[in-house]
Parts: sequence; C-alpha cells; structure tokens
Amino acid sequence: MYPKRCPFCQGISSKGICDDCRKQVVKVGEIKCIHCGKPLEDETKEYCRDCERRKSNYEQGRSLWVHIPPVSNSVYRLKYHNKRYYAEIFGKELADEFEFQIRRWGIQAIIPIPLHRSKMRKRGYNQAELLAKQLSECMGIPMEKDVLYRIKKTRPLKEMNGEQRHRNLKGAFAVSKSWNPRQNILLIDDIYTTGSTIERAAGILKKAGVKNVYFLTLSIGQGI
Repeated sequence: MYPKRCPFCQGISSKGICDDCRKQVVKVGEIKCIHCGKPLEDETKEYCRDCERRKSNYEQGRSLWVHIPPVSNSVYRLKYHNKRYYAEIFGKELADEFEFQIRRWGIQAIIPIPLHRSKMRKRGYNQAELLAKQLSECMGIPMEKDVLYRIKKTRPLKEMNGEQRHRNLKGAFAVSKSWNPRQNILLIDDIYTTGSTIERAAGILKKAGVKNVYFLTLSIGQGI
C-alpha cells in the first residue's frame, strides 16, 4: 500500500536509496584509521588520535558513511522517529559494502549493541538489532541478540567528551552466563564517535571468552 521511500530525502524510490542521494552521501574513503576506520585528513597517518593513545579491546572496525547530513539526519530518524524500514535498506548496504571484510574476519556471530530495558520499553525497538538482523539474513551468519545486555542505565553520550563517556559506560554491559563464546564476533551499532561503547562491549565479551571482536556501524565521525 505504501511506496518505498529513500531514507535520505524521503522521496519515492523503488531502489531504496535514490540515485541523487547516493551521489550526495559521503562514504568513508581510503584515507582512514587502519584500526577504527575513521576518515583522516592527513594521508601520512595510519591511526586517528584516539587509536594512537589507547590500547583497544577490539581488533578492527569499519563504517559505511561519514556522519554528516544527509546521513546523520537519516540515522536520527531511524533511532527516534520509528523509521524501522530504514534498517532493511541500511543492512543490505552494509552487506554489499563489507561482505569481503566480514568473510576475511571469519565472523561466526553478529551481536547488536543492546539498549537498556527502560529505553527499549520507551522506544519499542533497538535500531542496532534491526540492522544486525538484516545483515545476518544477507550474510547467512547468525545474529545472537540474547548474549550482550546493558545492565546500567547510562546517560546520553552525545554531549560528553571521551573521558565522561568512559566513566558513564563503566559496568554498563554484561554477558549471558549460558552463552557459548565464539572465536570471532561482529558488533553492530548505528554510529561510532569516540568508540567508548564499542570498547566497553568488546571488553566484556573478551572477558567472557571471545577471542576477536570486530565492529561495523552505519556512520562514523571524522578523525584527526
């Protein structure tokens, strides 16, 4: 009954992302941090400033687009305005772009970054889980959503600096005791900014017995 609409301009498009918007969105290019995948201005650097100064719990991560309009606006609508069908489009985009990378990492299970139960009740869905589900279907790799739990209600991260995010997320996650850990896990989230959420989640998964943790997100901030 309802025509498919582009997640960026919201115009009718049978292709999902329309041709005009596909030309406008900024994909992460070749000049990026070799660890987290943030785009870099200085092509002589291998790591962004965040990755240079910390030891990481995850092995590597990649993101599809730079977190600027129209991508940032679309991600916001996915998260807060019930545009759940965007996840189907975006999940397929992740699969198309990163299929080779996912196979190379040897991923055995896909795990979405969870919401706290209070946020889940309020929002009614977890956008990371929707993305992970679509990616799982495209790749034929199981999604395991009842593995990682957010046990602490954290404050919104968007207005915090790196140190504040780190403290805010301390003790935020737990892993199901009944879970049989995989060797290679792929975490899925919508946005990567400082990496605090991914770091905490990866750390608790490794304590549970996971050997290698990787991540994919839709969008990512720019590095220096």
